[in-house]
Amino acid sequence: MIDLTLLRDEPELVRRSQIARGNAPETVDAAIEADRSRRTALSTFEELRAEQNAFGKQVAKAPKDEKAALVAQAKDLADRVKQAQQTANEAADAAASALALIENVVIEGVPAGGEEDFVELRRVGEVPAFGFEPRDHLELGEMLGAIDMERGAKVSGARFYFLKGIGARLEIALMNLALDKALANGFTPMIVPTLVRPEIMQGTGFLGEHADEVYHLDKEDLYLVGTSEVPLAGYHKDEIVDLSDGALRYAGWSTCYRSEAGSYGKDTRGIIRVHQFNKLEMFVYTTPQDAEAEHLRLVALQEEMLTSLRLAYRVIDVAAGDLGSSAARKYDIEAWVPTQQAFRELTSTSNCTSYQARRLDVRHRPEEGGKTEHVATLNGTLATTRWIVALLETHQQEDGSVRVPEVLQPYLGGLEVLTPLTGSASAQGAK
Repeated sequence: MIDLTLLRDEPELVRRSQIARGNAPETVDAAIEADRSRRTALSTFEELRAEQNAFGKQVAKAPKDEKAALVAQAKDLADRVKQAQQTANEAADAAASALALIENVVIEGVPAGGEEDFVELRRVGEVPAFGFEPRDHLELGEMLGAIDMERGAKVSGARFYFLKGIGARLEIALMNLALDKALANGFTPMIVPTLVRPEIMQGTGFLGEHADEVYHLDKEDLYLVGTSEVPLAGYHKDEIVDLSDGALRYAGWSTCYRSEAGSYGKDTRGIIRVHQFNKLEMFVYTTPQDAEAEHLRLVALQEEMLTSLRLAYRVIDVAAGDLGSSAARKYDIEAWVPTQQAFRELTSTSNCTSYQARRLDVRHRPEEGGKTEHVATLNGTLATTRWIVALLETHQQEDGSVRVPEVLQPYLGGLEVLTPLTGSASAQGAK
């Protein structure tokens, strides 16, 4: 939810943000008018209700011979109060609908435009060069006995898969590496629910224009989450949290689900764009004043992970029109995928300022005994299944084997090289 004080006092700032996102600036005027109507209707209702309460006391004290006439007046007043309440409720609903069209105000410096209008901030690492024709991650995964798309489709349909043998071990190794990184940096590990109530999904901003990408269980009226960000944002719903000792940092490990609506024909080969995957997500509650510094801290942790895995990558400042409704700024980190000759997103991290916290009513008290204010929330990926794509392709060798980055070797029992299966299907694909 947009800060109503900001909307009322600095409408031009909000209007510029909407334009940068590619949204109609008229939505700001409509929201201001709807908010004004809501406040007027609420004020009328409260005045009539106060009048009703005072009149009720007058009726109670009136002599018997006057009560009949006063009771008739009280009934008329009650009807007017009821009508005013209905008008106030309708105005509140209309305001909520109008305000829902106002996305989080982007931070100054965020590039305007759409998906292709990002700004590249830096490139890190050397793009691998091969003296042979590199194989893509699916071919390598099949040779290693690590990925089985065919049986995934047989069991669950298109864009599902099995990770098996060394593939399963590799994902668990990645997640444990990320978990250790999170623990070393003050994050509390969490295994979170992957089904959430509508108000939690709505509160995080995932039921807007991309609602068709979310799986919904109609009978239970629950949503499958596409990221641990959702349950972690709801964890402190309707609470006043204590930030006196610093930010609250959580690392949520979960399976994630996305319908990938609108992506027909895109990345259908392999495990780049799938319906189910695992992810370790960082989530932070902090003060609005510290949010931008915390954002850079999350990016640094992501870069440390990718650098340790010896992956070439670039960091981009995502354009306003490609931000989710809750994000005021988002940095993506894209790793080089050799067979695509392109950088592909492996991580993203968003500063949602106080937008989600307002919707979920998460506050803190800056000063003891003082007035509360909404916190800022941030999120960022620290490891996910898609990383296997870049790892296999970057570290492959001509015979189809794959070198294991040194940082991952302890999580794989000391394995240095993953080798293709040569016989038994029960082989582990490594030596």
